Order: sequence, then C-alpha cells, then structure tokens
Amino acid sequence: MEKQKKTALIYALLAILSWSTASTAFKFSLFELTYYQVLYVSSLVATIMYFVFLVIENKLKEAFQFQKKDYLFTFLSALLNPIAYYLILLKAYSLLPAQIAQPMNYTWPLILVLISSVFLKQKLQLISIISLLISFFGVLVISLQGNVSSISIKEPFGVFLAAFSAVVWAFYWILNVKDTRGESAKLFLDFFSASILMTLYSVFFAPQMFEIEFNRSFYAAIYVGLFELAFPFLLWMKAMKMVTDNSQINNLVYLSPFLALIFIHFVLGEQIYYTTLVGLFFILLGIGLSQSRKRKLIKK
Repeated sequence: MEKQKKTALIYALLAILSWSTASTAFKFSLFELTYYQVLYVSSLVATIMYFVFLVIENKLKEAFQFQKKDYLFTFLSALLNPIAYYLILLKAYSLLPAQIAQPMNYTWPLILVLISSVFLKQKLQLISIISLLISFFGVLVISLQGNVSSISIKEPFGVFLAAFSAVVWAFYWILNVKDTRGESAKLFLDFFSASILMTLYSVFFAPQMFEIEFNRSFYAAIYVGLFELAFPFLLWMKAMKMVTDNSQINNLVYLSPFLALIFIHFVLGEQIYYTTLVGLFFILLGIGLSQSRKRKLIKK
C-alpha cells in the first residue's frame, strides 16, 4: 500500500510539473499562430493521445457503447471544454503576460461555489463570501502588473477573459459531475467532438485556419496538446485511483502556479512582478479558506 501511495505521488507530481509548463507553451504557440489554430492543433494531438491510451488499455469500445443522448451531451461538453474554455484562455494569453493570465485561472473553485449557490440552490456560507472577496482582491492586485501607484488595470479585456475562463471551467466542472461515464472515454469523445466541430467551422467559414507553417509555434501547439490536454490528465486519473483519500493528492495542485512562474521567468524571460506573487498569495488564501471549511463540514 505504501508503494502504491508513492507511485500515486509520482504520477501526481509529474502531472503538476506538466501543467506548470503550459503557460510558457501557450505563449510560444501564440507567437506565430492564432489562438484558434493553437487550439485546433493541440486538440487533434490530444484526441490522438486519448485514442492511443484507450487502445493500450483495451477500453476503446467503451467510447462507442453509449446512448444517443450521451453523444449529444458530449457535444455540449466539448463546446465548453476544450472549445470555449481554451479559446477564451488563449485569447487572454495573447493579450497578457503569461504571469498575469495564468494565476487568474485558479479562481475557478471559488467561482464554482458561487455558481452552485445560484444554479444548484446550495446555501452560500459567509466564509465562502469572504474567500471570494479575498481571491478577487488577489486578481485585482495581479492585474495591476507591478504598478500600484496608478491603481489602473492594464489590458482590462485580457484580464476579463482570463477571469472569465475560470467561470467557463466551473460550468464545465458542474456538467462533468453529472456525467457518470468513464473519464478516459469521456475525454477522448470531448476532444474528438471538438476536433470535428472546429474542422467543420474551418472548412465552411475560415479555410485560412488550415494555413499553418511548421515553425516553433506549431511545435509548441503540439506540446500543449501533449502536456496540457492529454498526459497530465491521464497521469492525474491514475494517481487518483491509487489513493483512498483524494485530499492527499488534490492539495498538490496548488504547487502548479508557483512552478509555472519559474518557467515563465527562466524560459519566457518575463520579469515577475511582485504584484503577481502578492495577488497569487491572496487567490490561494481564499481557496484555502474555502477548502478548509469544506473539510470541517465533511468531518462533522
């Protein structure tokens, strides 16, 4: 059992390390490709990787044994993620430094609480409101991009998109909870559906989207498909299956934004603003308060 926990920890840390490089890869991919092209290439790569995984695990038939309503559900799911979520997020990255766009996405657990109170009629606790305010203060600090004297937000539309991507992910999470299908088959179908939808859109409305050169941005988009959309999710799923208490693994994910800043600084060459670090602290503080409240309720 101890060996299994260590293996799960290794899988989880590899997934986190992989996700931590995504922000840097996003920026590289956007140097010479549009955000739509980046998503199109990376989604195709992810589809192939999930297909290969299902074949290796002898689970491919699971993806084709669902009812018609399940496939309609898949198309709805694919519109949220990867299409809407990553198009919004990549557009934000095209407008903002990576160190600004990346941390804002981590507000999604708190936005999930807010959405659940509205759509799922879950009571909004005072601690949840305080947590939201603390984390959104962190978002505001990050958006200042090192300039606190003017108290003005640089690239407000980019900031809005980065924050709104967290809203889209929260809606996708709620939708995903209601889907009881196997995770690997579900992810394959999501990305396969997204690839079909984007291909049809390109053929009929934007054929220029196929004009992709084999340059550094193209290879960065392939990297995004492998190490943001595919491998880390597969590793994370394996890790979660190996532990009895998911909290042993879940809390490790908050290492990712700090590791990402290291890659952003040393690979992209961005000078990290002190406001990024302060804002990220407040975002994670808000999430931590919210999560601690949940754990107390579970113990009761």
